[in-house]
Amino acid sequence: MSKIRFATARDVFEAFPSAAEDIAATPGTETPLAFIEAQAAGPTPEDAIGFCAYVLPRREAVWWACKCLSALCPPRDASEEAAQLAAEAWVREPEDTVRRQALKIAETGRRTAPHTWAAFAAGWSGGSMTLDAQSVPPPAHLTGACVRICVLNALATVPARDRARHIASCIAGALSLLGATPSRPGRQQGR
Repeated sequence: MSKIRFATARDVFEAFPSAAEDIAATPGTETPLAFIEAQAAGPTPEDAIGFCAYVLPRREAVWWACKCLSALCPPRDASEEAAQLAAEAWVREPEDTVRRQALKIAETGRRTAPHTWAAFAAGWSGGSMTLDAQSVPPPAHLTGACVRICVLNALATVPARDRARHIASCIAGALSLLGATPSRPGRQQGR
């Protein structure tokens, strides 16, 4: 069953206006799946990565980020491992205490580590953006924006010669989580 909750690519951009800042391609009335496929086959397949980060539901988006991290750049130290484990814990148990723990770990993590952004994606998935007593609800786009940063930063760690293959693999993982079947099977594999 498909988890795509938007009828058109334009609907995604309307729901998350920051997507227009992150994704160079202009959406139309094509389905989200058709938009992903077009971007994946185009000159900037990173736009497909960014779009997947926004179109996936929050939990699935964080899980996708963690799976991409595991495949592209496993944690190099305890800080990166803690951030990734915190994000994964929130996916398994999306409770506020687990979310707050992910946020706490993200706030102390290195902003240059993609793993930190996975923890931020979980930490800013709901509740409050801050750990203090003041409640500041996160904007709806923050999880997608953080997942995009996470996956693109992870992709930046792979050798250029392997990048297209890894982008295609990440996109295939997102499509799987969406319960989507590409209209042209195998297209991304041949990239």
